[in-house]
Amino acid sequence: MKNTVITLIGLFFLYSCGNKKTENETEATPAIENTTTLTDAQIKNAGIETGKIEQKEISSLLKLNGKIDVPPQNLVSISVPMGGYLKYTKLLEGMYVTKGQVLCVVEDQQYIQLQEDYLLAKAKIGYAKAEFERQKELNRSKASSDKVYQQAQSEYNSLSVMVQSYGEKLKFAGINPSNVSAKNISKSINIYSPISGYVSKVNVNTGKYVNPSDILFEIVNPSDIHLALTVFEKDINKMAIGQSVIAYNNTDPEKKYPCKIILIGKDFSENRSTEMHCHFTSYDKSLLPGMYMNAEIELKSQQSNVLPSEAIVNYENKNYVFVAKENKQFEMKEVTIGNTENEFTEIISDDLNEATIVIKGAYALLMKMKNVEE
Repeated sequence: MKNTVITLIGLFFLYSCGNKKTENETEATPAIENTTTLTDAQIKNAGIETGKIEQKEISSLLKLNGKIDVPPQNLVSISVPMGGYLKYTKLLEGMYVTKGQVLCVVEDQQYIQLQEDYLLAKAKIGYAKAEFERQKELNRSKASSDKVYQQAQSEYNSLSVMVQSYGEKLKFAGINPSNVSAKNISKSINIYSPISGYVSKVNVNTGKYVNPSDILFEIVNPSDIHLALTVFEKDINKMAIGQSVIAYNNTDPEKKYPCKIILIGKDFSENRSTEMHCHFTSYDKSLLPGMYMNAEIELKSQQSNVLPSEAIVNYENKNYVFVAKENKQFEMKEVTIGNTENEFTEIISDDLNEATIVIKGAYALLMKMKNVEE
């Protein structure tokens, strides 16, 4: 029993020593450094050259999003002023219609009643006018009383108002009053297109009853389309009327559409943005209202701290440069970059103004550092 206890104590002591040794070995593992040292031969073979941050004019590029829009006069919603049953239409979405073309035929008994009321009022006014003229002459010679004359005048005036009112209702319904006669009473009316353009929406079918508030069709004239872009408050002062804009869509980003700014909004929404409207330099039939677009605006050039673009390396989604130190050492330092133009990149970081930076051979340094770490 005593020998067994001694054996167990010995094994526990050996296990503890093994753990301490592992911990000590872990603690002794050196951390990965962000510096590397090269020999003269390595510097020459890698073609490493150094330089300092320069001052150059760099144009900044503002990227915006928006969609193609049309002015209100180029987008028309078609409805029936007095309602009725849709008797006939051949419209389909995408069809082209011309101004004055019949879009559909609507029928209802109220159109018959309206024409009847108009014709009856028109017939009565003839008698009322003759009676008014007769009473006017009689009253002038005092052969009739003022009361009778005034009643005749009132009747004539009332019928004149009714005829005028029924006539305007007919026009409102789409019926020409001059074409209405006892032999020409129609139960249906034609709905005509007020503009030329493309049918963008068809919301009805034959036989359906439509109310005056219902939108039957929508017609858009795309000849005056424009680009409506969303601009945030922080960028609004960089915009100006007449400024050039390059637009493109996600389907074919290589195809560019030049535009000019024509209007900048003056009020901001809750997310502190407003709309800016741009006119396309040339009309393209492939651009349709409602289509989402991207846009790029080149802003005014300004003096910026820059480095040659090849001086900047990207590693694990971060940007770095190599700063030359003493004894042929090079330190890898993270930087924040801005716009790139003519193979020079803007450096936002302001702690490298006096540093000596590797402007050629930076990727060779990155490869050596990665191999050393591995």
